[in-house]
Amino acid sequence: MLRRIERHLRRFNVAPTRFGRDAAGDPRLVIDLRNGREPGPRMVARITHFLDRREAESKMD
Repeated sequence: MLRRIERHLRRFNVAPTRFGRDAAGDPRLVIDLRNGREPGPRMVARITHFLDRREAESKMD
């Protein structure tokens, strides 16, 4: 999960706090994941949905 998020941050030039806020309403999300936080299944689903949607939108541009 974290690897995919890191790729997304680089590809879209998004700050970790902005990503966390947009994806999960938690500006510390990426920082906490980098420090070993393990997201639960609902959080994983939420992040995955966000990433899938953003990547699909970028392909339409």
